[in-house]
Amino acid sequence: MPPDLSFDEFIKRVGNGDEEAAARLVRDFEPVVRRVLRARLRNGRAQSEFDSMDICQSVLATFFVRASAGEYDLKEPDDLIKLLLTMTRNKLAEKMRRQHRLRRDSRRTVGGVEELPLAGQDPTPSSVVAGKELLEQVRQRLREEEQQLLELRGQGLSWEEVAASLGGTAGARRNQLARALDRVAVELRID
Repeated sequence: MPPDLSFDEFIKRVGNGDEEAAARLVRDFEPVVRRVLRARLRNGRAQSEFDSMDICQSVLATFFVRASAGEYDLKEPDDLIKLLLTMTRNKLAEKMRRQHRLRRDSRRTVGGVEELPLAGQDPTPSSVVAGKELLEQVRQRLREEEQQLLELRGQGLSWEEVAASLGGTAGARRNQLARALDRVAVELRID
């Protein structure tokens, strides 16, 4: 990928499923997310219950799905960092609430995070394929009108242009796609 690529073009490529752009995003921004997660998981109990890599992968999977739907309007790298960190905090808080709600006792689980092998820094071919398969599963589970929304946003149309094309308001169409992606995320068990 050209190093002089603008951030706007980079995000468009990520949203369109460009493997090189996705790999670059993971390589450049995953360490930031993991650093924040490790800082938040400092206490021993939280660290033994949650793995920063699992949460990070969940955040990135959610980001890629929603980026392909054109949900984000990111103008500069700081916007992306803020978004990823907000998603990370929310994802961790959600997992902690779920753990507390289920009243899980981490001392009773077999094995621990420290027994897991370390993952490499670069995306593996299987993870790239899995990402493509995930996006395809998301698209297949969307209804026809939701697929049209996804397609129009993937073409780079603004929400106002999408609403003009399909009818309704920009906010209503944005919410319709957000609800559809939430529904599909639950169906596919994307945390």
